[in-house]
Amino acid sequence: MQKLVLLVALAVASSLYGQQEQPIYIIEGDTLANPYVDLGEVIVLPSLKFDSYNDYLTYYRLRKRTLKVYPYAKMASERLVVLNDRLSKIKRKRARKRYTKRVERYLEGEFKDELKRLTRSEGRILVKLIHRETGQTTHGLIKKLRSGWRAFVYQTTAKLFDIDLKTTYNPTDDEEDALIEGILLRAFADGTLHQSQEKIKK
Repeated sequence: MQKLVLLVALAVASSLYGQQEQPIYIIEGDTLANPYVDLGEVIVLPSLKFDSYNDYLTYYRLRKRTLKVYPYAKMASERLVVLNDRLSKIKRKRARKRYTKRVERYLEGEFKDELKRLTRSEGRILVKLIHRETGQTTHGLIKKLRSGWRAFVYQTTAKLFDIDLKTTYNPTDDEEDALIEGILLRAFADGTLHQSQEKIKK
């Protein structure tokens, strides 16, 4: 009988919801002005299961590499937002080109040694994560910011190390990308990594 009363009370309260600015709910003698609370987004990830020890090792290595290179992809995204904003304020083509070269020299000086120490696998993951963070391939960014020739040279050089600068990030259809996305979401949730707040306009 109590359950029936509760259901009727909820039904009446919900029907009154559209008629009042602040609905009042009476449940088992208690009066509630607004029992609803807005909660932040919650992402539920499945528990990890591995078919073999080798699968576990493969995942562990991928996780280690992803956590290592994500900060570079995040930084690239944030720096490119600033770069695009400043370039939009420079009207002359020559001045834009000069500014882009200056930024490139600065970034090379700041990160060249660190990026040189990345393994091929880490480099491949970085290329994917740059696409994830910016919405553009590394090749496309170089072509847009420098020139088609520079993009061609970088792509040719990268290919010698078995890295394709045209690689895209596709966690829906690519198994490795799906694992990387899961790794990132878990790292964001537990505070290991902080997600980039900046996104590049395509």
